[in-house]
Amino acid sequence: MGKAGRENLIIRELLRHAPFTAFGALTGIIIMAIVVFSRAPAEISNAVFYTLHPIHVVLSALVTTSMYKLRGKGTLWVAILIGYTGSIGIATLSDAIIPYLGGALLHIPMQFHAPFIETAQMPFIGIAKWQLVNSAAVLGIAIGYWKPMTRFPHAGHVLLSTWASLFSFIAFGIANWIPLLPFIFLFLFIAVWLPCCLSDIIYPLIWVGEKRPKLPPLPQRDI
Repeated sequence: MGKAGRENLIIRELLRHAPFTAFGALTGIIIMAIVVFSRAPAEISNAVFYTLHPIHVVLSALVTTSMYKLRGKGTLWVAILIGYTGSIGIATLSDAIIPYLGGALLHIPMQFHAPFIETAQMPFIGIAKWQLVNSAAVLGIAIGYWKPMTRFPHAGHVLLSTWASLFSFIAFGIANWIPLLPFIFLFLFIAVWLPCCLSDIIYPLIWVGEKRPKLPPLPQRDI
């Protein structure tokens, strides 16, 4: 795939994913309103985040690895490298860094966190957070390499990323959220739209060589 082809693919996929991402962000806003009005304790939001984030990592690793396996040479060590960096890196950007930066721009006190290196124990299950998150990446890579799939895992990836980013705001920030909902919608959209397309589609294709057997186009119904 040449440079022009990659650029066209990037633009096409970003435009095609925008409506579904906006829908995901809208569901996030509804969930935030429910959490705020129900006065759910911060501990619950924290537990929900550390449940959603590892699942997000699994799906991200699965789709990223699958995309490389289906479109590239399928070299194992390259698939592991792509699956790990594309899931841990992008999930951290989407679920932790962008919400943190969004909170800073909105003048919300936010606690910075990076789950893949955190040594604190997970809520309820008692294992270190870094162990669970990195194990989630390994699981997603294994599934994506031996049984590659992209369609439904990517749709789930988008929704889980939205909700994980949402609970990152609630669990690690303190604010009067209701007046900020339009801005939260914007940050949720950005936190999912660019990173998820980058992780699932653009990033693995960067590793695909220019000279490779001609393959059928990506399924047009992929979310």
